[in-house]
Amino acid sequence: FIKPRSDVRNQTSKGQPQIQPLAEKRTTTSRGQVMKTFVKSILSTAVLSAAICGTVSAQAADKVLLKTPIAFGSHLPALGTPIKWVSEQLKVMSDGSIKMKIYEPGKLVAPKEILDAVSAGKINSGYATAGYWQGKMPAAALFSAVPFGPEAGEYMAWLYYGNGMNLYQEMYDTNGYNVKVIPCAIISPETSGWFSKEINSPEDLSGLNMRFFGLGASVMEKLGVSTSQLPGGEIFGALEKGAIDASEFSQPAIDQRLGFHKIVKYNYFPGWHQQATVFELLVNKDAWGKMSEGQQAIVENTCKASMTNAIAEGESMQFEVMAKAQENGVKIRYWSDDMLNTFNEKWQEVVAEKTAGDEFFNKVWTDMSTFRKGYDLWEANAFLPRAER
Repeated sequence: FIKPRSDVRNQTSKGQPQIQPLAEKRTTTSRGQVMKTFVKSILSTAVLSAAICGTVSAQAADKVLLKTPIAFGSHLPALGTPIKWVSEQLKVMSDGSIKMKIYEPGKLVAPKEILDAVSAGKINSGYATAGYWQGKMPAAALFSAVPFGPEAGEYMAWLYYGNGMNLYQEMYDTNGYNVKVIPCAIISPETSGWFSKEINSPEDLSGLNMRFFGLGASVMEKLGVSTSQLPGGEIFGALEKGAIDASEFSQPAIDQRLGFHKIVKYNYFPGWHQQATVFELLVNKDAWGKMSEGQQAIVENTCKASMTNAIAEGESMQFEVMAKAQENGVKIRYWSDDMLNTFNEKWQEVVAEKTAGDEFFNKVWTDMSTFRKGYDLWEANAFLPRAER
Protein backbone atom coordinates (compact mmCIF):
# COMPACT_ATOMS: atom_id res chain seq x y z
CA PHE A 1 0.00 0.00 0.00
CA ILE A 2 1.35 3.41 -1.04
CA LYS A 3 0.06 6.36 0.89
CA PRO A 4 -1.24 9.09 -1.54
CA ARG A 5 0.86 12.20 -1.58
CA SER A 6 -0.68 15.29 0.07
CA ASP A 7 -1.85 18.15 -2.17
CA VAL A 8 1.12 20.53 -2.40
CA ARG A 9 -0.64 23.38 -4.18
CA ASN A 10 -0.41 26.79 -2.48
CA GLN A 11 -3.34 27.23 -0.13
CA THR A 12 -4.50 29.82 2.38
CA SER A 13 -4.83 28.94 6.01
CA LYS A 14 -8.50 28.26 5.24
CA GLY A 15 -7.58 25.80 2.53
CA GLN A 16 -8.46 28.05 -0.44
CA PRO A 17 -6.01 28.62 -3.31
CA GLN A 18 -4.11 31.90 -3.25
CA ILE A 19 -4.42 34.19 -6.28
CA GLN A 20 -1.32 36.24 -7.18
CA PRO A 21 -1.31 39.43 -9.21
CA LEU A 22 -0.43 38.95 -12.90
CA ALA A 23 2.86 40.89 -12.69
CA GLU A 24 3.98 38.98 -9.66
CA LYS A 25 3.19 35.69 -11.40
CA ARG A 26 5.36 36.69 -14.39
CA THR A 27 8.27 37.62 -12.14
CA THR A 28 7.97 34.35 -10.22
CA THR A 29 7.79 32.38 -13.44
CA SER A 30 10.85 34.13 -14.88
CA ARG A 31 12.85 33.46 -11.75
CA GLY A 32 11.61 29.88 -11.71
CA GLN A 33 12.82 29.32 -15.27
CA VAL A 34 16.25 30.67 -14.38
CA MET A 35 16.38 28.47 -11.30
CA LYS A 36 15.28 25.40 -13.26
CA THR A 37 17.96 26.04 -15.88
CA PHE A 38 20.57 26.47 -13.16
CA VAL A 39 19.51 23.27 -11.37
CA LYS A 40 19.50 21.31 -14.64
CA SER A 41 23.01 22.50 -15.35
CA ILE A 42 24.22 21.39 -11.93
CA LEU A 43 22.47 18.02 -12.24
CA SER A 44 23.88 17.45 -15.72
CA THR A 45 27.37 18.19 -14.48
CA ALA A 46 26.88 15.85 -11.50
CA VAL A 47 25.54 13.02 -13.66
CA LEU A 48 28.42 13.41 -16.12
CA SER A 49 30.94 13.42 -13.28
CA ALA A 50 29.35 10.33 -11.73
CA ALA A 51 29.38 8.56 -15.08
CA ILE A 52 33.06 9.35 -15.58
CA CYS A 53 33.89 8.21 -12.04
CA GLY A 54 31.82 5.06 -12.49
CA THR A 55 33.59 4.26 -15.76
CA VAL A 56 36.99 4.79 -14.16
CA SER A 57 35.94 2.59 -11.22
CA ALA A 58 34.70 -0.15 -13.55
CA GLN A 59 37.86 0.05 -15.62
CA ALA A 60 39.95 -0.19 -12.47
CA ALA A 61 38.04 -3.37 -11.50
CA ASP A 62 38.36 -4.92 -14.96
CA LYS A 63 41.77 -6.45 -14.37
CA VAL A 64 40.68 -9.65 -12.59
CA LEU A 65 42.38 -12.85 -13.67
CA LEU A 66 41.81 -15.89 -11.50
CA LYS A 67 44.66 -18.36 -12.04
CA THR A 68 43.05 -21.58 -10.89
CA PRO A 69 44.83 -24.92 -10.54
CA ILE A 70 42.33 -27.76 -10.31
CA ALA A 71 42.41 -31.06 -8.46
CA PHE A 72 40.53 -33.04 -11.13
CA GLY A 73 41.11 -33.21 -14.86
CA SER A 74 38.75 -30.98 -16.82
CA HIS A 75 37.94 -33.96 -19.08
CA LEU A 76 36.19 -35.79 -16.23
CA PRO A 77 32.41 -35.22 -16.53
CA ALA A 78 30.71 -33.54 -13.55
CA LEU A 79 34.00 -33.71 -11.64
CA GLY A 80 36.36 -31.55 -13.67
CA THR A 81 33.97 -30.12 -16.25
CA PRO A 82 32.14 -27.82 -13.78
CA ILE A 83 35.11 -25.53 -13.21
CA LYS A 84 35.73 -25.36 -16.96
CA TRP A 85 32.09 -24.28 -17.36
CA VAL A 86 32.57 -21.67 -14.62
CA SER A 87 35.65 -20.27 -16.36
CA GLU A 88 33.64 -19.85 -19.56
CA GLN A 89 30.62 -18.30 -17.86
CA LEU A 90 32.58 -15.82 -15.74
CA LYS A 91 33.92 -14.11 -18.85
CA VAL A 92 30.46 -13.91 -20.43
CA MET A 93 28.54 -12.86 -17.33
CA SER A 94 31.05 -10.18 -16.37
CA ASP A 95 31.36 -8.78 -19.91
CA GLY A 96 35.01 -9.74 -19.80
CA SER A 97 35.83 -8.07 -16.47
CA ILE A 98 36.62 -11.43 -14.85
CA LYS A 99 38.63 -14.15 -16.49
CA MET A 100 39.67 -17.52 -15.13
CA LYS A 101 42.55 -19.58 -16.42
CA ILE A 102 42.47 -23.16 -15.23
CA TYR A 103 45.55 -25.35 -14.84
CA GLU A 104 45.21 -29.11 -15.05
CA PRO A 105 46.21 -31.18 -12.00
CA GLY A 106 49.90 -30.83 -11.22
CA LYS A 107 50.60 -28.26 -13.95
CA LEU A 108 50.94 -25.30 -11.60
CA VAL A 109 50.31 -26.70 -8.12
CA ALA A 110 49.82 -30.29 -6.93
CA PRO A 111 46.20 -30.98 -5.92
CA LYS A 112 47.06 -31.53 -2.24
CA GLU A 113 48.94 -28.19 -2.15
CA ILE A 114 46.13 -26.01 -3.51
CA LEU A 115 44.85 -24.77 -0.13
CA ASP A 116 48.27 -23.72 1.18
CA ALA A 117 49.20 -22.08 -2.13
CA VAL A 118 45.98 -20.04 -2.29
CA SER A 119 46.24 -18.99 1.35
CA ALA A 120 49.86 -17.88 0.93
CA GLY A 121 49.04 -15.91 -2.21
CA LYS A 122 51.26 -18.00 -4.49
CA ILE A 123 48.13 -18.38 -6.59
CA ASN A 124 44.94 -16.40 -6.22
CA SER A 125 42.45 -19.27 -6.53
CA GLY A 126 42.09 -23.03 -6.71
CA TYR A 127 39.46 -25.74 -7.22
CA ALA A 128 39.35 -28.89 -5.12
CA THR A 129 37.24 -30.58 -2.45
CA ALA A 130 37.52 -29.90 1.26
CA GLY A 131 37.98 -33.60 2.02
CA TYR A 132 41.56 -33.22 0.82
CA TRP A 133 42.33 -31.10 3.87
CA GLN A 134 40.97 -33.42 6.57
CA GLY A 135 44.53 -34.17 7.69
CA LYS A 136 44.91 -30.47 8.53
CA MET A 137 41.33 -29.87 9.72
CA PRO A 138 39.26 -32.97 10.59
CA ALA A 139 35.97 -31.12 10.07
CA ALA A 140 36.88 -30.38 6.44
CA ALA A 141 35.58 -33.80 5.45
CA LEU A 142 32.07 -32.81 6.55
CA PHE A 143 32.03 -30.10 3.87
CA SER A 144 32.93 -32.62 1.19
CA ALA A 145 31.06 -35.92 1.64
CA VAL A 146 29.44 -37.60 4.64
CA PRO A 147 28.83 -41.36 4.99
CA PHE A 148 25.09 -42.01 5.17
CA GLY A 149 24.87 -38.26 4.86
CA PRO A 150 22.72 -35.77 3.01
CA GLU A 151 21.85 -36.10 -0.63
CA ALA A 152 22.54 -33.12 -2.85
CA GLY A 153 19.29 -31.22 -2.20
CA GLU A 154 19.56 -31.57 1.56
CA TYR A 155 23.27 -30.74 1.50
CA MET A 156 22.65 -27.51 -0.39
CA ALA A 157 19.74 -26.63 1.90
CA TRP A 158 22.03 -26.90 4.94
CA LEU A 159 24.85 -24.97 3.26
CA TYR A 160 22.82 -22.07 1.86
CA TYR A 161 19.85 -21.83 4.22
CA GLY A 162 21.10 -23.55 7.35
CA ASN A 163 24.32 -22.69 9.15
CA GLY A 164 26.55 -24.58 6.74
CA MET A 165 28.23 -21.67 4.95
CA ASN A 166 28.97 -19.81 8.18
CA LEU A 167 30.68 -22.88 9.61
CA TYR A 168 32.45 -23.60 6.33
CA GLN A 169 34.13 -20.18 6.25
CA GLU A 170 34.71 -20.25 10.02
CA MET A 171 36.71 -23.45 9.65
CA TYR A 172 39.20 -21.80 7.32
CA ASP A 173 39.31 -18.56 9.32
CA THR A 174 39.93 -20.16 12.70
CA ASN A 175 42.67 -22.35 11.27
CA GLY A 176 44.51 -19.35 9.89
CA TYR A 177 43.83 -19.82 6.19
CA ASN A 178 43.59 -16.61 4.19
CA VAL A 179 40.91 -17.88 1.82
CA LYS A 180 37.33 -17.18 0.79
CA VAL A 181 35.47 -20.45 0.23
CA ILE A 182 32.68 -20.82 -2.32
CA PRO A 183 30.88 -24.11 -3.06
CA CYS A 184 31.19 -24.43 -6.81
CA ALA A 185 29.92 -27.88 -7.81
CA ILE A 186 28.09 -30.85 -6.35
CA ILE A 187 27.53 -34.36 -7.61
CA SER A 188 25.04 -37.04 -6.61
CA PRO A 189 25.96 -40.53 -5.31
CA GLU A 190 29.13 -42.29 -6.30
CA THR A 191 29.64 -46.01 -6.59
CA SER A 192 31.04 -47.55 -3.44
CA GLY A 193 33.75 -49.56 -5.05
CA TRP A 194 35.22 -51.71 -7.79
CA PHE A 195 36.31 -55.19 -6.73
CA SER A 196 37.89 -58.17 -8.44
CA LYS A 197 35.65 -60.56 -6.50
CA GLU A 198 32.16 -60.67 -5.07
CA ILE A 199 31.81 -59.26 -1.54
CA ASN A 200 29.15 -61.06 0.50
CA SER A 201 30.28 -60.45 4.06
CA PRO A 202 32.52 -58.13 6.11
CA GLU A 203 35.10 -60.92 6.19
CA ASP A 204 35.46 -60.66 2.41
CA LEU A 205 36.78 -57.12 2.87
CA SER A 206 39.37 -57.90 5.52
CA GLY A 207 42.93 -57.74 4.23
CA LEU A 208 42.17 -55.83 1.02
CA ASN A 209 44.29 -52.87 -0.11
CA MET A 210 41.86 -50.27 -1.43
CA ARG A 211 41.86 -46.72 -2.66
CA PHE A 212 39.18 -44.92 -0.63
CA PHE A 213 38.28 -41.30 0.02
CA GLY A 214 37.42 -39.22 3.04
CA LEU A 215 35.51 -40.34 6.10
CA GLY A 216 34.45 -43.54 4.36
CA ALA A 217 38.07 -44.68 4.47
CA SER A 218 37.94 -44.66 8.27
CA VAL A 219 34.91 -46.94 8.10
CA MET A 220 36.66 -49.37 5.78
CA GLU A 221 39.72 -49.45 8.00
CA LYS A 222 37.53 -50.66 10.88
CA LEU A 223 36.63 -53.60 8.66
CA GLY A 224 40.25 -54.59 8.10
CA VAL A 225 40.80 -52.74 4.81
CA SER A 226 44.10 -50.94 4.27
CA THR A 227 43.22 -47.67 2.53
CA SER A 228 45.09 -45.03 0.53
CA GLN A 229 43.89 -41.92 -1.25
CA LEU A 230 45.51 -42.11 -4.64
CA PRO A 231 44.83 -39.37 -7.22
CA GLY A 232 42.43 -40.45 -9.93
CA GLY A 233 45.12 -40.66 -12.59
CA GLU A 234 47.14 -43.19 -10.58
CA ILE A 235 44.37 -45.66 -9.75
CA PHE A 236 44.33 -47.64 -13.01
CA GLY A 237 48.07 -48.28 -12.87
CA ALA A 238 47.86 -49.33 -9.21
CA LEU A 239 45.06 -51.79 -10.01
CA GLU A 240 46.91 -53.10 -13.04
CA LYS A 241 50.12 -53.70 -11.06
CA GLY A 242 48.31 -55.19 -8.10
CA ALA A 243 49.41 -52.43 -5.73
CA ILE A 244 45.76 -52.15 -4.71
CA ASP A 245 43.04 -54.80 -4.87
CA ALA A 246 40.03 -52.52 -5.18
CA SER A 247 39.07 -48.87 -5.52
CA GLU A 248 36.30 -46.35 -5.32
CA PHE A 249 36.64 -43.02 -7.06
CA SER A 250 33.48 -41.40 -8.36
CA GLN A 251 30.38 -41.87 -10.49
CA PRO A 252 30.14 -44.54 -13.23
CA ALA A 253 30.68 -42.05 -16.07
CA ILE A 254 33.85 -40.78 -14.42
CA ASP A 255 35.14 -44.23 -13.46
CA GLN A 256 34.53 -45.39 -17.02
CA ARG A 257 36.85 -42.67 -18.33
CA LEU A 258 39.57 -44.01 -16.03
CA GLY A 259 39.12 -47.57 -17.26
CA PHE A 260 38.51 -49.44 -14.00
CA HIS A 261 36.11 -51.84 -15.75
CA LYS A 262 38.97 -53.24 -17.81
CA ILE A 263 40.59 -54.73 -14.70
CA VAL A 264 37.93 -55.24 -12.00
CA LYS A 265 34.42 -56.39 -12.84
CA TYR A 266 32.35 -56.09 -9.65
CA ASN A 267 30.92 -52.61 -9.18
CA TYR A 268 29.07 -52.06 -5.91
CA PHE A 269 26.26 -49.66 -5.04
CA PRO A 270 24.95 -47.60 -3.30
CA GLY A 271 27.65 -45.07 -2.51
CA TRP A 272 26.91 -45.07 1.21
CA HIS A 273 30.11 -43.11 1.83
CA GLN A 274 29.31 -40.30 -0.63
CA GLN A 275 25.63 -39.70 -1.29
CA ALA A 276 26.69 -36.25 -2.48
CA THR A 277 30.07 -34.59 -2.87
CA VAL A 278 30.75 -30.85 -2.74
CA PHE A 279 33.58 -29.13 -4.59
CA GLU A 280 34.96 -25.73 -3.67
CA LEU A 281 36.49 -22.67 -5.26
CA LEU A 282 39.04 -21.13 -2.93
CA VAL A 283 40.00 -17.49 -3.53
CA ASN A 284 42.82 -15.71 -1.72
CA LYS A 285 41.18 -13.21 0.63
CA ASP A 286 43.44 -10.34 -0.41
CA ALA A 287 42.55 -10.94 -4.06
CA TRP A 288 38.89 -11.27 -3.09
CA GLY A 289 38.98 -7.95 -1.24
CA LYS A 290 40.30 -6.15 -4.31
CA MET A 291 37.33 -7.23 -6.39
CA SER A 292 34.28 -4.98 -6.58
CA GLU A 293 31.06 -6.08 -4.90
CA GLY A 294 29.61 -6.70 -8.34
CA GLN A 295 32.50 -8.93 -9.33
CA GLN A 296 32.27 -10.85 -6.07
CA ALA A 297 28.56 -11.40 -6.68
CA ILE A 298 29.24 -12.64 -10.20
CA VAL A 299 31.78 -15.19 -8.93
CA GLU A 300 29.52 -16.40 -6.11
CA ASN A 301 26.42 -16.66 -8.28
CA THR A 302 28.25 -18.33 -11.15
CA CYS A 303 29.43 -20.96 -8.68
CA LYS A 304 25.89 -21.34 -7.37
CA ALA A 305 24.70 -21.85 -10.95
CA SER A 306 27.47 -24.42 -11.36
CA MET A 307 26.03 -26.40 -8.44
CA THR A 308 22.85 -26.87 -10.48
CA ASN A 309 24.69 -27.47 -13.74
CA ALA A 310 27.07 -30.03 -12.25
CA ILE A 311 24.42 -32.21 -10.68
CA ALA A 312 22.27 -32.05 -13.82
CA GLU A 313 25.24 -33.09 -15.97
CA GLY A 314 26.10 -35.95 -13.65
CA GLU A 315 22.55 -37.24 -13.39
CA SER A 316 22.09 -37.18 -17.15
CA MET A 317 24.79 -39.67 -18.10
CA GLN A 318 25.10 -42.43 -15.49
CA PHE A 319 22.44 -44.85 -16.73
CA GLU A 320 23.86 -45.14 -20.25
CA VAL A 321 27.33 -45.81 -18.89
CA MET A 322 26.01 -48.44 -16.47
CA ALA A 323 24.10 -50.20 -19.24
CA LYS A 324 27.18 -50.22 -21.46
CA ALA A 325 29.31 -51.54 -18.60
CA GLN A 326 26.95 -54.47 -18.14
CA GLU A 327 27.27 -55.26 -21.84
CA ASN A 328 31.04 -55.35 -21.31
CA GLY A 329 30.84 -57.86 -18.49
CA VAL A 330 30.65 -55.59 -15.45
CA LYS A 331 28.51 -57.05 -12.69
CA ILE A 332 26.51 -54.37 -10.89
CA ARG A 333 25.84 -55.32 -7.29
CA TYR A 334 23.78 -53.67 -4.53
CA TRP A 335 24.97 -54.10 -0.97
CA SER A 336 22.81 -56.35 1.18
CA ASP A 337 21.00 -54.89 4.18
CA ASP A 338 23.46 -56.72 6.43
CA MET A 339 26.43 -55.08 4.73
CA LEU A 340 24.85 -51.63 4.79
CA ASN A 341 24.04 -52.05 8.47
CA THR A 342 27.63 -53.07 9.11
CA PHE A 343 28.97 -49.99 7.30
CA ASN A 344 26.59 -47.79 9.28
CA GLU A 345 27.56 -49.34 12.62
CA LYS A 346 31.24 -48.73 11.92
CA TRP A 347 30.42 -45.19 10.79
CA GLN A 348 28.81 -44.46 14.13
CA GLU A 349 32.02 -45.60 15.81
CA VAL A 350 34.02 -43.23 13.59
CA VAL A 351 31.66 -40.34 14.42
CA ALA A 352 32.05 -40.97 18.15
CA GLU A 353 35.84 -40.87 17.82
CA LYS A 354 35.90 -37.80 15.59
CA THR A 355 33.51 -35.72 17.70
CA ALA A 356 35.41 -36.61 20.87
CA GLY A 357 38.75 -35.84 19.27
CA ASP A 358 38.10 -32.49 17.63
CA GLU A 359 35.97 -29.65 19.01
CA PHE A 360 35.17 -28.06 15.67
CA PHE A 361 34.27 -31.40 14.08
CA ASN A 362 31.81 -31.85 16.92
CA LYS A 363 30.42 -28.34 16.36
CA VAL A 364 29.81 -28.92 12.66
CA TRP A 365 28.49 -32.45 13.15
CA THR A 366 26.03 -31.29 15.81
CA ASP A 367 24.75 -28.47 13.62
CA MET A 368 24.40 -30.69 10.55
CA SER A 369 22.70 -33.44 12.56
CA THR A 370 20.19 -30.98 14.04
CA PHE A 371 19.32 -29.71 10.57
CA ARG A 372 19.00 -33.25 9.23
CA LYS A 373 16.76 -34.33 12.07
CA GLY A 374 14.36 -31.53 11.17
CA TYR A 375 14.67 -32.36 7.47
CA ASP A 376 13.69 -35.97 8.17
CA LEU A 377 10.04 -35.00 8.61
CA TRP A 378 9.99 -33.50 5.12
CA GLU A 379 12.04 -36.26 3.54
CA ALA A 380 9.97 -39.07 5.05
CA ASN A 381 6.71 -37.68 3.69
CA ALA A 382 7.55 -35.77 0.52
CA PHE A 383 9.17 -38.25 -1.84
CA LEU A 384 7.95 -41.26 -3.77
CA PRO A 385 9.72 -44.61 -3.22
CA ARG A 386 12.76 -45.24 -5.39
CA ALA A 387 12.45 -47.25 -8.58
CA GLU A 388 12.79 -50.98 -8.01
CA ARG A 389 16.11 -52.58 -8.96
